[in-house]
Amino acid sequence: MKHIIPILFILMILPSCTKSAEDRTIPFEGIENARDLGGLKVAGGKTIKPAMLIRSGHLGAATDADVALLKERFALSDVFDFRFDAEAGADPDRVIEGVNNTRLSTLPQAFIGGFSSGRADTVETKASDFVAKLVQYSFNPRAQELGRRMYPAIVMDPTSQKRYGEFLRGVLSAKGGVLWHCSQGKDRAGWATAFVLAALGADRRTIVDDFNLSNVSYASAVEKLSEQVTEMGGGENELSFIRSMIGVSVENFESALDLIDESYGSMDAYLEKALGFGPEDRAALRKKLCK
Repeated sequence: MKHIIPILFILMILPSCTKSAEDRTIPFEGIENARDLGGLKVAGGKTIKPAMLIRSGHLGAATDADVALLKERFALSDVFDFRFDAEAGADPDRVIEGVNNTRLSTLPQAFIGGFSSGRADTVETKASDFVAKLVQYSFNPRAQELGRRMYPAIVMDPTSQKRYGEFLRGVLSAKGGVLWHCSQGKDRAGWATAFVLAALGADRRTIVDDFNLSNVSYASAVEKLSEQVTEMGGGENELSFIRSMIGVSVENFESALDLIDESYGSMDAYLEKALGFGPEDRAALRKKLCK
């Protein structure tokens, strides 16, 4: 495990994301993969209010202009950071005056065991070395299997479930706009978004389509590393690993959604039984965030 986990840090030094054509993209200068959930259709023919819910990458490189936009356009009151200790310590969020920043690591402990010592000094390694290591891992069957197991582990791990429940309650109680992120705002933040959208009554297609937009954001980085892997003789397993580590695997995401349905009967039941976010909570969230 400890030889595979550093893959997570590669996302901090990859080329900046490409802007999506999706009109919910937020034009930040130093925050990647950011979009407003406002305008998405949910239950009862309603839509999510704009400038209330933001998903993004981490805030370590947020500029003064980004902070001003967050405070003025979004009236930001709360940030939720799903990174674990070593990640957050290596590239901490920019402090935004008057904004609550809550860290809720939602990656199961089995996936971060390699950093149990709390050391993050390997992050200082040159970016080129990280890229080479990631390409190397793509040929490792164990690493490939780890990538496939990540989403099921996230949604079924009791600690992860508890923290996503805390997140949903935090969104409900927030006084202003809410932003949530992990390292690059795609996997752990993607699941947080799925749970928010589900709680608001969005259908599965809406949830999957929003999740998939991270692949648009990171398309150039995926293409670059995929070319290297192909030149080294990599096949579909190796390319799938690159796509899932730099972008997101929609196939794995939908399989994990199926697992939720199989294990709990429905997403609503999962929200209630696993995350502790029941019908009254969901009704209150819809009243607050939908129009």
